[in-house]
Amino acid sequence: MQGLDRPVWASLSTRHAALAIGGPLARRYAPEVNLFASACDDGPTALAALARLVRPGERVFVLQVADISLPHGLVAVKAARGVQMIATRSVRPAKAHNEDITRLTDADAAEMLALARLTEPGPFVARTHTMGTFLGIRIGGRLAAMAGERFCFPGYTEVSGVCTHPEFRGRGFARRLSTAVVTAIVARGEQPFLHAWSTNRAAIALYESLGFEARTEVDVAVLERVTSEA
Repeated sequence: MQGLDRPVWASLSTRHAALAIGGPLARRYAPEVNLFASACDDGPTALAALARLVRPGERVFVLQVADISLPHGLVAVKAARGVQMIATRSVRPAKAHNEDITRLTDADAAEMLALARLTEPGPFVARTHTMGTFLGIRIGGRLAAMAGERFCFPGYTEVSGVCTHPEFRGRGFARRLSTAVVTAIVARGEQPFLHAWSTNRAAIALYESLGFEARTEVDVAVLERVTSEA
């Protein structure tokens, strides 16, 4: 489970290597795919390599179990604590009414981005949907809710991007879509995991009801390059 302690690096250095920019010490997702970045460890050489991946005016997200060490030249413009949860028991998907769950594709990308910008489930940019399978529910032709996969490395896939348009909340869409994503991950022989803000008790309660348990807290920061020094 070591990869879970540094899931961004574990993902960028294995199954998402084709989506990565960087080298053996630090990597980030291509800017059009996601905003996460990671060093391979917290040593000064690796942190310097991470700093070189961030251009002036750019921001990257860092997520790991260990406290985040700031590379020289970068500052934290936001910082928070999150919780990492892993699935420890399975929940059977409801047999009824699942025919309206569809797999989302490139043709849905613009609507997915618009929904993510409205609901803010986490960093989501133009090509985030290419990180894994995303499922959605449409109401009257509109994308009402979605959920999908983000970080992935051997044996593990993260559930992410779970969001519902405000006009369609209260109908259980997040639960149904999350369950469908979890079921598909388990069917591949992998363990689902996810992240939530420590303060988001509603989301944590939902995931607990879906068979997830808290594994550990994580440190999350948004880093930006210093454009000038005194």
